[in-house]
Amino acid sequence: MAKHGDRYPLLIYEHTLKRWYPKLFWLSPALFAFWWFLPVIVPDKGPTWADTILLYAAIGALVLGLFFLAAKDMAFVRPHPTHLQIVTPFLRFNISYKRIHQTATTEMKALFPPAKMSNALLENMAPLLVKTAIVINLKSYPVSPVILRLFLSPFFFKDKTPHIVILVDKWLSFSSEMESYRSSGGVVEEKKKSRNSVLSSLKFDE
Repeated sequence: MAKHGDRYPLLIYEHTLKRWYPKLFWLSPALFAFWWFLPVIVPDKGPTWADTILLYAAIGALVLGLFFLAAKDMAFVRPHPTHLQIVTPFLRFNISYKRIHQTATTEMKALFPPAKMSNALLENMAPLLVKTAIVINLKSYPVSPVILRLFLSPFFFKDKTPHIVILVDKWLSFSSEMESYRSSGGVVEEKKKSRNSVLSSLKFDE
């Protein structure tokens, strides 16, 4: 089989960052223009620490906007022959197929009821709540759950049991590719064990 599968963008990050970076690109020049024309607006007012903060805020908004623009393509999940790779702007880790107990598909709104969300969050997440997610139930986490919950979106976790919620656009292709690697992984592992046993026997006979 191929060395690895396709990259499937994680919609949680793609959707959120797409909403934020255009706003930051508008905010940055607005703050810069306000800083530039401040001496004209208030001619008798000399430079203060507030002017410096305003300038830094304009630069910060631009840098953050550029980061969000690049980061929206940095979050993805990719099946590999022996593990599942999850990459986000702040954390990347692998989940061995041996850790996976079972997988299930369900709608996001069943995992995260809209009634429990604030109005602002519901407005932001509404397009994603009707999509199908894949819940990967794990025997154990590959990384400390504290680290995972610190650096991943809350929408990766439906409760406190070991699992990961994966939301991708082509969920059926992703699921099929992952299960294909999972099912063939055991065969490859058995072949490796058999080969090692044969080699060990040959060495022993020598």
